[in-house]
Amino acid sequence: MDSNALLSHNDPSETPSPQKHRRYPSLDDTIEYCIGDFGWMQFLQTTLVSIAWFFDAQQVFISVFTDAEPKWSCNINDSTSSQNFSTFCGDKSNICRLPKDAWSWDFPAHTSIISEWSLECAGSVTMGLPASSFFLGCLAGGFTLAILADSRLGRKNMLVSSCLLMSVTGMLTACSMNVWMYAGLRFLSGLGRSTIGTCALVLAAERVGKRWREKVGILGFIYFTLGFLSLPAMAFLLKGSSWRLMYIWSCFPAIIYSFLAYFLVRESPRWLFIEGRKDEFAATVRSMAVHESNLTKSFIDGCMQWPEEIKPRETDIYAAMKILLRKGWALRQLLAVMVVGFGIGMIYYGMPLGLGNLSFDLYLSVTLNAASEFPASLITFLLIGKLNRKVSVLGLSMLSGICSVACVLVSRKGVQMGLELVSFFSACTAFNVVLIYTLELFPTCVRNSAVSMVRQALVVGGVLSPVLVAAGRKNNGFMSYGVFGVTVSLCGLFVLWLPETRGRKLCDTMEEEEEN
Repeated sequence: MDSNALLSHNDPSETPSPQKHRRYPSLDDTIEYCIGDFGWMQFLQTTLVSIAWFFDAQQVFISVFTDAEPKWSCNINDSTSSQNFSTFCGDKSNICRLPKDAWSWDFPAHTSIISEWSLECAGSVTMGLPASSFFLGCLAGGFTLAILADSRLGRKNMLVSSCLLMSVTGMLTACSMNVWMYAGLRFLSGLGRSTIGTCALVLAAERVGKRWREKVGILGFIYFTLGFLSLPAMAFLLKGSSWRLMYIWSCFPAIIYSFLAYFLVRESPRWLFIEGRKDEFAATVRSMAVHESNLTKSFIDGCMQWPEEIKPRETDIYAAMKILLRKGWALRQLLAVMVVGFGIGMIYYGMPLGLGNLSFDLYLSVTLNAASEFPASLITFLLIGKLNRKVSVLGLSMLSGICSVACVLVSRKGVQMGLELVSFFSACTAFNVVLIYTLELFPTCVRNSAVSMVRQALVVGGVLSPVLVAAGRKNNGFMSYGVFGVTVSLCGLFVLWLPETRGRKLCDTMEEEEEN
């Protein structure tokens, strides 16, 4: 790298030229040289940030167990004749037609909200309300809170605030007295959770050079998988205990993490720079530099000499969204990737919630689904540098959709479970690629807002999923898995309207992105 070319100033013998003709090191060059390699400090910082995904996953999928419909059995007594037993108990969907004293739950009523609050005969909307409320909170938070990460709060403070709000309201959820209070607290928990993944992904990607940018994002996905995988283990250990303990044991560690992250995690150097906080930018880069040298100092000092007029300095908290809406090309790209995200989100969030509709042990099936995220993250980690984004997302969406529809058309349990796992695995991989794809499509000044909008599209799919899952309990999953498959296949086609980004550098301003 020719540092003299990057740091050169005007020749003293020449007539002074306007400031805009002076050559300064770019922000990307500074990041690449000073912290482009992956040292222990970067590994520690990236790990601290990525742990937030662990607690995020727990709150996303915790309702798979807390809101599950428990198994029940008929009581053989005087009120249950042999004819009534074969008529009613031979079909498990007829629980609402049995007298209350003719059946009982296999476990204590407090193991699920369905049994504790007698929701077994409620409509699909009521049964799916708590999970849908959580995703509605994610949706509301994504539109109202995400912009703060690009403007006033920054990535780090937004991450800490979101994680704290999610975990505190999660603890309060354990005190719910009825389904309406429960749904309201789940909404607030979703509101807090809405920006965790976005901030963690962007914060990790913006603190490393291009060589490691794609791979550090996968680290967050791995922690998300671990969080998902921890739920069946936790539920099994608490089997027969109150569903409220699930919230307590998952949220208390998240509160501790929020305070640790506030003191240990550093802000994104890219965000600090475009916000004009140059002293903090320089201190952050120096603390993360893998080697301290005069050239490192020259890069940082040269970067800090950038003239003010070439950097965006809007302070309006809605500035990032205004920029996205003003630029026609940015709006078109955003809408297209959001449609793709909607389809993937419906199947990604819906499939684990619908596992109770299939004839499999809930603990085993959830464990297999959670475990399938590991190979999805591993494949993304190993191949993301070689994969074309458009072809990958399109192929994975189609495969997931076909297997999801086929899942409800076959009757053999083994084949059905295999198709469900392939479909979920494809959706997981597509989910990972789409988020990295979005990071590369938009510059630093609007990146967090763009990624957040795409995640909100994913969440919209999650909002509809619980209702479809509840409806699918009455028709062996056709209204859930069938609709999931058709939706993700059609939405995946919208990726054809997006440009390819593999191998491109991260841009910092809209002008720089337009030049590319």
